[in-house]
Amino acid sequence: MKILVVGNGGREHALCWKIAQSNKVKKIYCASGNAGISQLAENIDIATNDIDKLLVFALEKHIDLTIVGPEEPLVLGIVDKFKAKGLKIFGANKKSAQLEGSKEFSKEFMEKHNIPTARYKSFSNYDEAVKGMEEFSFPLVVKADGLCLGKGVTICHSKEETISILEDILKNNIFGCQGDTVIIEEYLDGVEASLLCIVSGDKIIPLESAKDYKRIFEGDQGENTGGIGCYSPSELFNAEFNGKVDTILKDISEGLKKDDLGYHGILFIGFMVVDKKPYVLEYNVRFGDPETEVLMPRLKSDLVEVLDKAINGSIESSDLIWDEKSCITVVATSKGYPGHCQTGFKIRGIENLDKSIMLFHNGTQYHKRNLLTKEGREVSVTSLGNSMDEARKNIYNNIDKMSFDGIYYRKDIGLIS
Repeated sequence: MKILVVGNGGREHALCWKIAQSNKVKKIYCASGNAGISQLAENIDIATNDIDKLLVFALEKHIDLTIVGPEEPLVLGIVDKFKAKGLKIFGANKKSAQLEGSKEFSKEFMEKHNIPTARYKSFSNYDEAVKGMEEFSFPLVVKADGLCLGKGVTICHSKEETISILEDILKNNIFGCQGDTVIIEEYLDGVEASLLCIVSGDKIIPLESAKDYKRIFEGDQGENTGGIGCYSPSELFNAEFNGKVDTILKDISEGLKKDDLGYHGILFIGFMVVDKKPYVLEYNVRFGDPETEVLMPRLKSDLVEVLDKAINGSIESSDLIWDEKSCITVVATSKGYPGHCQTGFKIRGIENLDKSIMLFHNGTQYHKRNLLTKEGREVSVTSLGNSMDEARKNIYNNIDKMSFDGIYYRKDIGLIS
């Protein structure tokens, strides 16, 4: 088989790494890939949101299966266009992708199908939104409807702060058409949890659990990031909690069936656990990052076979076989991330890492045979272990063997939950 992976981060590197282990695969292409991915696949210089060029490439190369990493091409309808040309592709279709692409659509889906979530109201008019916020206590959450490059959610602690962000979104159009509608939502104070699931029509099969870290500094302090570390399995997902989650998954499954979404892809569910009760905060319609970096090393099944069965509707829970080992990843970033950071520095010492380390590249490039930093989040240093402590020691005994100017990483990944 010839496989096309769409994306260029650590998630896509982990997917390519796992795909390369399949004896069904003859060739892997990745658009647009990164330096690490180039060791496993042929990088193709096509942007992830350039669906027309991706389609032409897939047809010319007779691609047998396309796997989509990022959310934007899914929201833009890459799955629908590929299927219309008879191409096999794994990912949410345009209708289903609204679960991430439109927060209003997502909340309406939850409300319609009795899925526990935070109380909310949606507004397209600034004056009505300002009036409507009086129905909520502080803190509250304001969400622009669209993707907004992941920057459309604000926790507001005062009336003045709320008015300011509503003005920015609805009057000043800081997110363009993606902010034509806003959601005002009650703030839930609890413990965050997330779960990736494979969706095959109305069938939902959860993957193994994982716990990610969003805050840039140790002790979960500082700004939110795209993910600074992760481990699997998560101790939160015990028998009692799984029972509650299973009930929610059944309701979601019924909703997908009733709404005829035709969903064949990944559903990434973000929970907030309040007094041991899980509420759904949001849906994502793609593999998580850095969750994928800790799940792929634990997956013993052939990923290509699994996704093929998900597409044709024959997948069962028994098709997913997991290693009982623990896995941790620690993301090394450039100084200044998640804000402005200087990149283009040489990454040294990768050859000194132990064989127990899997290094997934998030944002790297080759220039004149030198491996350079590129994006802020640079590499995910990953290891399996017979225990969480062993996996953690593997990483922190190795991570200082590599270096680049401005390198930063948290030292408490796997210690706090």
